[in-house]
Amino acid sequence: MGAPPGYRPSAWVHLLHQLPRADFQLRPVPSGFAPQEQEYQQALLLVAALAGLGLGLSLIFIAVYLIRFCCCRPPEPPGAKSPPPGGGCVTWSCIAALLIGCAGIGIGFYGNSETSDGVSQLSSALLHANHTLTAIDHLVLETVERLGEAVRTELTALEEVLTQRTELVAAARGARRQAEAVAQQLQGLAFWRGVPLSPVQVAEDVSFVEEYRWLAYVLLLLLELLVCLFTLLGLAKQSKWLVIVMTVMSFLVLVLSWGSMGLEAATAVGLSDFCSNPDMYILNLTQEETGLGSDILNYYFLCNQEVSNPFQQRLTLSQRALANIHSQLQGLEREAVPQFPAAQKPLLSLEETLNTTEGNLHQLVALLHCRGLHKDYGSALRGLCEDALEGLLFLQLFSLLSAGALATALCSLPRAWALFPPRSPSASCSGSHLSEPLLQARPAPAPHLRFFPGCQRRPR
Repeated sequence: MGAPPGYRPSAWVHLLHQLPRADFQLRPVPSGFAPQEQEYQQALLLVAALAGLGLGLSLIFIAVYLIRFCCCRPPEPPGAKSPPPGGGCVTWSCIAALLIGCAGIGIGFYGNSETSDGVSQLSSALLHANHTLTAIDHLVLETVERLGEAVRTELTALEEVLTQRTELVAAARGARRQAEAVAQQLQGLAFWRGVPLSPVQVAEDVSFVEEYRWLAYVLLLLLELLVCLFTLLGLAKQSKWLVIVMTVMSFLVLVLSWGSMGLEAATAVGLSDFCSNPDMYILNLTQEETGLGSDILNYYFLCNQEVSNPFQQRLTLSQRALANIHSQLQGLEREAVPQFPAAQKPLLSLEETLNTTEGNLHQLVALLHCRGLHKDYGSALRGLCEDALEGLLFLQLFSLLSAGALATALCSLPRAWALFPPRSPSASCSGSHLSEPLLQARPAPAPHLRFFPGCQRRPR
């Protein structure tokens, strides 16, 4: 089969396409792209369910860690004033989570941009293909109408002028039959007229889905940024309410990260199956949706030497008929104009119509060649199977890094909470150092003691 220009299945397509697939009963499923089959749908759902398994394991790990920390800590001796151990571990854990989260955010922005670029390239290719198909229909309609107008007016007027010469009337009627034959041949060139499948509608649907996908990922990235911001503020100010907000947001983003990873994984696997051999699936789907013949679809989707142009015979017959009309009109001009000067005006108008028809026919020959539409087909595949698929893989990496960073942050919160000093007035004026700040902050000014005049600093 003819490969689209510039498109070859990438290494990622081959790698993902080779992954084993199974249905809900764990029976092997072929990797051929068949979204209409129930077994293949179950295989993709099972791939997405792996992310749900990862979410469940993450939540179990976090719950076990929190239970162990809260319930299995050794009791502190009475009157102990030393800060609890683990401040350095908490600090480095939070720093590691922030670094991983920041790296994930950068990768997420890049993956989102790549996916958006691939979908934009797909939409642009569909719109350009629609422009070509529309130009073909417009040229055919314009040419057929012009020829029909010439038959109804100029040729009819010419026959009326030449009524006294039977042989000249026969020549004019021969030109009429040739023009009607050309119009009939040209009508068969508008192969996309009346087809229910519109590339513009497909491009609009793709852009609609991409707009909401882009918006969802931007919101997820912003939530990740807010989590990082609240983490920094909570550690710097040692604010427990900021830690509570961070906990809620971290849990929410953790669930969203694993959910998005499942959708991305299923989409990437299905896309790799499609991109490994897209021709047959697109041919069958387009024939089913449009009702066009396989010869037309094979010519434009494959565009190789083994498949001939299905419109070549119509184009050749039209060119020959126009050449015959030209020769007949030239003969009429030589013989009829000297005797019937009134025939000159319709003859000149007919010559102008034929010249315009020949120009439109040359444009139709170029537009009906498979190179243009096949190039759009290759561009659409490159956008979908290269840029969009690569972007999805980067988004999966972003989701994985985000999930890891959030799990680390959630496990660090209990120790951070324990290290925060109490905020009561008695603790503020007691002078006892219950803890050291996780992130070194500037010391508070001494005059704050004036708000509690009954408190005195204890001698050390």
